[in-house]
Parts: sequence; C-alpha cells; structure tokens
Amino acid sequence: MNFSKNTLKEYDLRHTGCREDILQSFQSYSHALSHGDLETLFGERFDRVTIYRTLKTFVEKGIIHKVLDDEGGTKYALCRSTECTHDEHHHDHVHFKCLVCGNTTCIESVHIPKINLPDGYKLTDINMLMQGICPNCKA
Repeated sequence: MNFSKNTLKEYDLRHTGCREDILQSFQSYSHALSHGDLETLFGERFDRVTIYRTLKTFVEKGIIHKVLDDEGGTKYALCRSTECTHDEHHHDHVHFKCLVCGNTTCIESVHIPKINLPDGYKLTDINMLMQGICPNCKA
C-alpha cells in the first residue's frame, strides 16, 4: 500500500482521489505548499472548496501543519512527527523561506526554544520563519 492510502487508513479518513493526490503532493515536495499551489497543480480536477476542506481536515487530524508566510498567506507542510494528533501539533521547529526561489521548508533539526509566558496567557501555537538563501539557490 502506498503512503497516501496508509496515511488515510491510519487516521481513519475516507479514501478519496483528492485526499490521496494532496497527500502525494506533500510527500513529493520538500517545501511547504499553499492552497493556491495545490489549485495550480491540480487544475480543474478538484475545486477550490474541496482542496480547502481537505487541507482543513488534514490539519485537524495532525497530518499537516500550518506554516505562516511573511506575505500574510498560509502554507502547509507534512507533519513528520508521530506525536502530532487531532488535539495537538508538535512542530517546534523553524521554517525557512528562501528569498530567491520563494520555497519554505521545515528545518526540523532547529528547534524553537521553550517560551514562558506571564500568568494568564495560554500558548496555543508558535511559528518562527527565518529567511535567507536555500542550499539549492546558493549553489
């Protein structure tokens, strides 16, 4: 069985062509993808609402996580941690956006340090975006 089918089964999700294709896309690309990227990839095969609902479901299940973009948009990346669940994502790593190619990648070997907030605050999410030139563009 392939990655997409295994993942859908593991997370108790109904198998659809859209879900399988979107998962394969995240598996195939080493960088984060936006809703628009997926619309471009799939053309007329899937409408924008179906793609949006699929992304929302995958985030809720802990299959992908949101990556905020410096331009105000949202991208998504595959959760590599087996600790990500419906209730909690564990993606305490930095995201790196290349200023040349525009791709954003997860750098899981660089962790965001624990941040202690003052009493009364409840932390729900941390996103750290670093920018520079990726190894491919530097070469």
